Parts: sequence; structure tokens; C-alpha cells
Amino acid sequence: MLPIKSIVGICLLFVVFNINAQNPDTDLYTNSNKGKFFVSWGGNRAKFSDSDIHFRGPGYDFTLSDVKASDKPKGWHIDYINPGRMTIPQTNAKIGYFISDHYSVAIGMDHMKYVMDQNQMVNMSGFIDLPSDEEGSTFNGVYENIPQEMTKDFLEFEHTDGLNYIYAEFSRFDDISSLFNIQNTDIFQVNITEGIGGGLLYPRTNTTLLSKERYDEFHIAGYGISLNAGLQLHFFKHFFVRGDLKGGYINMNDVRTTNNSADKASHSFTYFETIFSVGGIFRI
Repeated sequence: MLPIKSIVGICLLFVVFNINAQNPDTDLYTNSNKGKFFVSWGGNRAKFSDSDIHFRGPGYDFTLSDVKASDKPKGWHIDYINPGRMTIPQTNAKIGYFISDHYSVAIGMDHMKYVMDQNQMVNMSGFIDLPSDEEGSTFNGVYENIPQEMTKDFLEFEHTDGLNYIYAEFSRFDDISSLFNIQNTDIFQVNITEGIGGGLLYPRTNTTLLSKERYDEFHIAGYGISLNAGLQLHFFKHFFVRGDLKGGYINMNDVRTTNNSADKASHSFTYFETIFSVGGIFRI
């Protein structure tokens, strides 16, 4: 993904070449945002804090402490714009409306991917007491802060289809073009934006727990809140590229882990995203 400093560099490049040298109109399209719609599409990288994951179900109830997880980036790839595969990478989509010149409301989805780091050692507390004829019964026992390796026969835990944060957002936009001596903002405009959001987590969790059959369906698993700040560069009235820094809190208190609805997991964690997106802004 394009670093924020590269986006700033693009902005300065336009200033150096004086694309704004002509005298502006008194009635520029970009003078007012109220009543405009915008849409965007992009990709992300994400980092997650360690989390305690609680697993419960018939014959077991235990907690894994300070579990580490990573995202699953695909890099620059044609799948981001391939209609049949564009939800496979880590993607971001948003549609919004300006209720005033400076404020907008939007709905969006951050399609992140959360993958528990395999083969790590974590402390485990609780118990496992499965029937002796079940494959997972080899882990039967009582645990009290006992180190346990996250082997594949014990646990694979991923929100890879994905960690879907579906949210509503309220944001502020400010035109800072004057700081770069840009006069004709219909050609090029620089905006900064800040927002706050909240919504639901709708993951498709891929989990193999104690060798049980995995559950692989979309499911409302919890909620999240977020804050973001970004730099948005507009070109020729209707097009923009945008870089965002976004962070938040996710609480997933109802994660499905197997085909048995009694088998559940829960965990909460903070996250941080860097997002690069492209989009359009228009009036209907």
C-alpha cells in the first residue's frame, strides 16, 4: 500500500509544477461539498493487539492468554479490481453523503484478515474433558497457566473471509489547499479528514478446534468502534486518492467455532489500519 509520505510527495509535486497557476473561477465546483455523494474502494494493512481468547462448549472451557495474530496481505494485485475476486484481498469500501460543506455521514466495510500465529506458545487456563473416543481428548486435563503450543491439531483460528467491520461513520473534511498556494481547486485540491465510527463484526471464521469439524459461515460476532484521520487529494473535480490511519476496538463475544452452535469463542482486541483508496465525488 502507498505510504502516507508518498501521498504528501504527490501533493508537493503538483505544487512545484504550478498546476494551479491559472486564476480560479469564482464559482468552483469544489467550493461547496453539501449535497455531494462519494464512493471509494481500496486496500489495507492491519495490526492487532494480543488478546485472551475464551473457548467454551460441551466438555471444555478454557482461555488462551495473550494470543498473537497477524493480517494476511496480498500486496499489489489484480484481484483488487477483478469483480469476481475483489473480496479476496484485504479491502475497504465506503459510500457517503455530505450533510454540510464540512461534515459527512457514510457507511462502509473494512475487510481485514485476522490469522492467529500458528505454533506460538501461550498460557492456557481451564479444562478439557472430552469423551475418550474423540480425537481432541488427547488434550484432556485441567490447566492453570500451563504453556500450550498452538499446533494445528489443537487449534487453527482465523477470521480470513474475513474480519468484516461494517460501520457507520461521521466525519469532518477541511480544504487545506491554501497552505500549498493552490487556487484552482477544481484541478487539484488537498483535504484533511477525521472521523468516528461504530458498527458490527460479521466474520466468516475459519477455525479448527480440537480436531472438530469447522464452521465456515458468516455470523454476527460482536461490535467495534473506530477513529480515523486521513489526507485526501482531489483531481479534476470528481476523482480522489486517499490515505488513512485508522484505529479502534473490537469485541467479538459470539464467535462460532464448530457446526455445534454450543461451541463458541470470544475475544476483544485493539487494531490499527493503514488504508489506501481511490474514489469519486459527485452530485446526483
